[in-house]
Amino acid sequence: MKSALTIAGSDSSGGAGIQADIKTMCANHVFATSAITALTAQNTLGVTGIMDVTAEFLAKQLDAVFTDIYPDAVKIGMVSSSDLIEMIAKKLKEYKAENIVVDPVMVATSGARLISEDAIETLKKELLPLATLITPNIPEAEVLSEMEITDEASMVEAAKKISENFGCATLVKGGHQINDANDLLYSNISYVWFKGKRINNSNTHGTGCTLSSAIASNLAKGYDLDTSVKRAKDYISGALGAMLDLGKGSGPMDHSFAIDNEYTTEYEE
Repeated sequence: MKSALTIAGSDSSGGAGIQADIKTMCANHVFATSAITALTAQNTLGVTGIMDVTAEFLAKQLDAVFTDIYPDAVKIGMVSSSDLIEMIAKKLKEYKAENIVVDPVMVATSGARLISEDAIETLKKELLPLATLITPNIPEAEVLSEMEITDEASMVEAAKKISENFGCATLVKGGHQINDANDLLYSNISYVWFKGKRINNSNTHGTGCTLSSAIASNLAKGYDLDTSVKRAKDYISGALGAMLDLGKGSGPMDHSFAIDNEYTTEYEE
């Protein structure tokens, strides 16, 4: 069985972060390991607190994983401080990690800012050049490309700039009024659109975490990048299409929508 490591923050509501990553990896049938960068107090209504781990303790978590269950892919999500980013980059190089997917989380779905300005610069300098793929949404892509994105043509231009600047493939996620859930993958001086259908579901907590984890899971299993993105998009469409409705705000998706066996049956009196 292949394995994937998620390096991200914990979400106490279970819909995003480490919890969403682990659920996604299990649903895509890879063994999930984790290194937690921060504890968050959050629910479907927003983030009320963030407590970072120390760089030294993050290093101990990464050492524990890499020296025992070596991951076939690595997904990196929320990392809010420069010293943590620097430690992650150091360990990825030390252990020669492969299939690295970076979701450059800067703002939560609820609108809460999750990363400092100096940490963004460290991310760009230390971590993004190590990535196989980065998966920014439109606002994140604007920060990384230092340009405004207003239509599909500027999505292509931004993806090209990001890919060339950091030497990695870039998946710019659509939405945000640019198009109808179409994502753009730019890699090796060419690009491909992954068309998606807009699902009328306001419960989108953790979509970015879930997509990047699904891509990492498929890379871990040996699929090429294009196929991994396609399979991940199909998975997240299914999770959204299940129309789970929990919480009072932007709720989570049903990560286990495709799991159907004797252990998932409902209790009947």
